Amino acid sequence: MTAPRILVAGETLVDFLPERVGPLTEVESFDRRSGGAPANVAVALARLGHTPWFWTRVGDDPFGEFLTATLDEEGLPPRFVERDPDAQTTLAFVTHDADADRSFSFYRDGTADTRMEPGRVPDETLESVESVVCGGVTLAAGRSRDATLDLLARAQDHDCTVWFDPNYRPELWPDDDFAAVVGDALADVDVLKATEEELDLLGLSGDSPEALAEAALDEGPHTVLMTRGSEGSVAIAAPEAPWDAERAEHPGYEVDPVDATGAGDAFLAGSVAATADGETELTAVLAYANAVAAVATTAAGAMAALPSGTDVGAFRNSAS
Repeated sequence: MTAPRILVAGETLVDFLPERVGPLTEVESFDRRSGGAPANVAVALARLGHTPWFWTRVGDDPFGEFLTATLDEEGLPPRFVERDPDAQTTLAFVTHDADADRSFSFYRDGTADTRMEPGRVPDETLESVESVVCGGVTLAAGRSRDATLDLLARAQDHDCTVWFDPNYRPELWPDDDFAAVVGDALADVDVLKATEEELDLLGLSGDSPEALAEAALDEGPHTVLMTRGSEGSVAIAAPEAPWDAERAEHPGYEVDPVDATGAGDAFLAGSVAATADGETELTAVLAYANAVAAVATTAAGAMAALPSGTDVGAFRNSAS
């Protein structure tokens, strides 16, 4: 196998998807699926033809066994997939409303993905990759906060392009830690993928979504990719960013959504994959990322629904 050019880092967990829409109190049975935003990004990249390194940590328990087997089936190299003998694997119970939007109930107190250790990815690996992709959940608690911040800083030292998704989950963040911790992390981020809500929660000043994105550029990133659900996405970039324009948008694609879980992860993976393919036209990056995300909403399960490059190509041809 050719050595990966991308490193993804963060949590892998088990999503329990409900049999029906409605609140958790009314759901009687669930379907077990592999999940975790960085895990979804890593698998999506593999399916899109850019198999990455994936640094994660799961419990040495049956759920951890299930997850590591899934990652292996997806062709992800096991080098940085860690098993924790003293902690359990994180679980997340998902609920859906009538529009396929979801909410989560996490079981993540001292679990394996909160116990990642700084320095586990060696410098020689960072020297060999072009991009590092991280999410915000591992910043929320435990040693994984230090491990994630350490990785972001060292990735910058090795001139990697650093991609970051705050992936805000209110259940996981105490008090006002989100703005402070993620705000500090942005100093080592090149491309920030975020929603309007997340930009607002960071305490940025701006009287419009695009003004918030422009304010985020002052915190470190050279590009902000702002996702807007069914309305597509907008990109705002600094003059020094490696694109053909400083602003772009794409309206997205019309689909009949089944499950929106993982759509943002699919979008991020599509953005990274397009860039890895040499795409520098900002509108084209958004179009490809939106297509990956759109296809990912048409089946249940964040990871199971992730499309291949062939799937994305067929979808775009049918939508044109």
